[in-house]
Amino acid sequence: MMLNVPKEVAALGRMTVSELRSKHIDAFGEPTRTGNRDYLVKRIAWRLQANAHGDLSEQARRRAEELANDADLRTTAPKVRKTEDRPALTRQTSVAFDSDSRLPMAGSNIKRLYKGREIVVRVLPKGFEHEGEVYRTLSAVAKAITGTHWNGYHFFNLKRNGGDDE
Repeated sequence: MMLNVPKEVAALGRMTVSELRSKHIDAFGEPTRTGNRDYLVKRIAWRLQANAHGDLSEQARRRAEELANDADLRTTAPKVRKTEDRPALTRQTSVAFDSDSRLPMAGSNIKRLYKGREIVVRVLPKGFEHEGEVYRTLSAVAKAITGTHWNGYHFFNLKRNGGDDE
C-alpha cells in the first residue's frame, strides 16, 4: 500500500500533542518524552518521507556518523527560565535634571576675556558650543581653551545666584 505522504504530513499539522505522541510510537517504535508539537510534526514527517521514498544512503549515513563523532555536542539543551522568573537585567528610567541656576537659558552666550582674547560660548539645550565644537560641560570647554583642567563655572565666573560678575 502506497502512502500519500503530503496528505499524511498535512494531517500531522491538525493533530494534538497526545495524538502526535502516539503517531511517534507508530513511526519510530518507541515513545517520546517531548511535548513540543512543532518538533514532533517535523520528526514524524521526516520519518514518513524516509519510509516512502527511501532513507539516507549508506555513504551519507557513514559521513554523518563521522561528523557526529568529531563534534563536541551537548546531550541536553541548557534550561531556559521563563521570562517572568528572570530578574530584570537593565532598568530604564528617565531622569529630569533641573538646569543649573548659574547657567543662562539655551541660546544665550557666555563671554570671558582670557589672555587678551574674548572667549564666546553658546549655551545649547544639552551642552555648549565653542568655535564650532560641541562640549557636554563647561569644564570641557575650559580645558579645551586652557589645556588644563578648570571648573567651568569658575573659569567663566558664573556665580551661585545666576548672575555674571563682570
